[in-house]
Amino acid sequence: MKVILLEDVKGVGKKDQIVNANDGYAKNFLLPKKLAVLADKNNLAKMDNIKKIENAKKQEEYDNAVSLGKEIEAKNIQIHVKLGTNGKLFGTVTNKEIASALKEQSGIEVDKKKIILSSPIKTLGEKEVTIKLHPKVSVTLKVTISEQK
Repeated sequence: MKVILLEDVKGVGKKDQIVNANDGYAKNFLLPKKLAVLADKNNLAKMDNIKKIENAKKQEEYDNAVSLGKEIEAKNIQIHVKLGTNGKLFGTVTNKEIASALKEQSGIEVDKKKIILSSPIKTLGEKEVTIKLHPKVSVTLKVTISEQK
């Protein structure tokens, strides 16, 4: 009996997969527990529609990430920090500070977890920071660290 799995079933298959299950297993376990539905024309059409909607949603998220990325790359964020002894930073500049500065100076809100620092920023000057907006979209933001007056 051909069924469409509604959830991952161990030893049978993954969600949205069409599998050929034994009649007894399908009738007595998969169908009553709503783990699968029969693979008829209506259910196959519903599954196709759901996949089209999900693909359109993913494409829209990607397009939004690309446009936001172009906006971010055009920006140059200024962060003013206190200096400790010998002209070194008092502490470090973190991704949280970069996210708040980006929001204050340009109005663009980015989750601090998406800002990737290879190492904490401990010196003055211009740095390039990577922001991962989408699995396929990463952009570079210019951050200028200067002394607070």
